Amino acid sequence: MSQVIPASHRESWPWPPVIQASALVHVAAVGAGLMVPGAWPWAIGALVLNHAVITAAGLTPRSSLLGPNVTRLPASAAARREIAITIDDGPDPEVTPQVLDLLDACAQRATFFCIAERVLEHPALAREIIARGHSIQNHTARHRHNFSLLGPGGFAKEISRAQQVLEDVTGLRPDCFRAPAGLRNPFLAPVLHRMGLSLVSWTRRGFDTREGNATTVLARLTDGLKAGDILLLHDGHAARTARGQAVILEVLPRLLERLQAEGLRAVTLPEGLSA
Repeated sequence: MSQVIPASHRESWPWPPVIQASALVHVAAVGAGLMVPGAWPWAIGALVLNHAVITAAGLTPRSSLLGPNVTRLPASAAARREIAITIDDGPDPEVTPQVLDLLDACAQRATFFCIAERVLEHPALAREIIARGHSIQNHTARHRHNFSLLGPGGFAKEISRAQQVLEDVTGLRPDCFRAPAGLRNPFLAPVLHRMGLSLVSWTRRGFDTREGNATTVLARLTDGLKAGDILLLHDGHAARTARGQAVILEVLPRLLERLQAEGLRAVTLPEGLSA
C-alpha cells in the first residue's frame, strides 16, 4: 500500500518508475526511427504500447503505477481492527442526514468525499458532518465527467478550488483526495504532491451508483472483508432500491451490523492513516 506523502517530501516530485520508463521509451523510439532504416513501424508500435499501458493505469482506480495511491489502511490500523467507510458525491440533503443518523446509532465514523459545489449549496449539512465526528475530504469542485482528461492546470484549478471551499465552510483543510470514478492520468499525481494531498481509492466497492439491490451491494463490500479495508459507498448519485430510496440506506445498517459482529471499528481516514 502506498503511504501518505510526508510534508518534507512535497517540494520535489519523485516520478514513478513507469513514467521514467515511458520517457526512455519515447527517446529510444524517436532515436531508432531517425537512425535505423525501416525502424519507424517498430518505434511507433512501441509508443502505442507505451501509451496503452499508461492509459490502462489511469483507468484502473486502484493502480499505483502513476503515483502513490492508498487502497488500504496501514498495518497499525488493521491491528486495531479498524476499517474506513468512505461515502462519495454528497452532501445530499435527503440522504446524508439519514446516513449520519445510522452511523451515530452504531457509534461508527465515516469519511465523506464531498463535491465542493454541493457543499456550497448545503453548508450547514457539511458542518453537521464534521460536528458529528466524521471527516470531509476533497472530491473535486464539480465532479467533472472529463476530469481524467485534464492537464496539470485543469487539475490544479479543480482541486484547489475544492480545497478552498471545503476549508472555508468547515474550517478544516482536506488532506485526502479521490478522483471522480477513480480515473486519472499521469498529470494528477504531481499536482496532488504539490498540494500535500494523498490520493485515496478503496479496497472494495459496492457499485451502488448503478446497483439498486442492497443485498448485491452488501455482498460486494463484505466478501472477504477484513481489518484495514477501505469501503466505498455513495450518498450522492446513489442508485435507488425497489422502494425508491437510496440503496446506501438499506446497505449501511446491515454493513454496520456486520462490523459489530466481527469486532471491526469504522474510523475516519485521518484517524486511520495517522499511525
